[in-house]
Amino acid sequence: MPFRAILISKTDTGQKVEFVSLTEADLMEGDVTVDVTHSSVNYKDGLALTAKSPIVRRFPLIPGIDFAGTVRQSSNPRWKPGDRVVLNGWGVGEQHHGGFSEVARVPGDWLVPVPEGWTCADTMAVGVAGYTAMLCVMALEEQGVKPGDGDILVTGAAGGVGTTAIVILAKLGYRVVASTGRVSEAAFLKELGAAAVVDRNEFNTPVKPLAKARWAGAIDSVGSVTLANVLSQTNPEGTVVACGLAQGMDLPATVAPFILRGIRLIGVNSVTTPMPRRLACWQRIRRDLDLAKLKILTSHVTLDEVPRIGAEIVAGKVRGRVVVDIR
Repeated sequence: MPFRAILISKTDTGQKVEFVSLTEADLMEGDVTVDVTHSSVNYKDGLALTAKSPIVRRFPLIPGIDFAGTVRQSSNPRWKPGDRVVLNGWGVGEQHHGGFSEVARVPGDWLVPVPEGWTCADTMAVGVAGYTAMLCVMALEEQGVKPGDGDILVTGAAGGVGTTAIVILAKLGYRVVASTGRVSEAAFLKELGAAAVVDRNEFNTPVKPLAKARWAGAIDSVGSVTLANVLSQTNPEGTVVACGLAQGMDLPATVAPFILRGIRLIGVNSVTTPMPRRLACWQRIRRDLDLAKLKILTSHVTLDEVPRIGAEIVAGKVRGRVVVDIR
């Protein structure tokens, strides 16, 4: 049976994004075939759809770095037809056909179960961005950052990682300060749980080796000058968790925060996270992410709207999470 998908193809002048009709014969190798019900639009998806960054590693490719749905067919012992599953990362939407499609085929060892009591739509309201946010919170906890230690800064606060991180941290009792370039979103961010909102331009100034200490910890999805300034402002023995590069891949910092304040910089890789940690992360999401707050920060679109949303998310015009209702 034919199914509908978005396909990115290579052209002489760049790339082409189009809606196509495919069959299972067009899918890549894998031992589980999934009827996809939902996906989401993440910043990386926006980069892939707009060709702003070389996210797509092979052509033609179905984009979409996450999806959820129901197993149609499986030769993997972990899964049987009818099981509800989630996929985040593993190069899907980069070098393996992804989630902007009505059907997907992937290795079953990339999949995790939809949490009990949740819908497939709920899991995509979390998506790669929210899953990454929880990995960041877990990293702060593992470095000993406690709610009573002081303010936690979240940069890129109006985006998918930022909004979800605010909701989780606030529920866990942390005092969250949200940094955003969209100060008009201050009321929205406070509704999610931020105690205060600061303009991102405070972190876009020339970097001092050491600035006034302000943060017990931070979750940064921006990188570049912003991350360097955050490091210089972090309290002695504090922890900064880095998970993104919206501003750039460079890091114009010095060693001063590390050798004079004992700052820890922890990187989060959400693409190839080992399965035990991946499962533990989803257990924490189910326990510590307020579904009511998640709905506040989530909007829904159809597959037809994905190219437009991809461009808007790269332009910084999208707040929170965007779920794609595939079917």
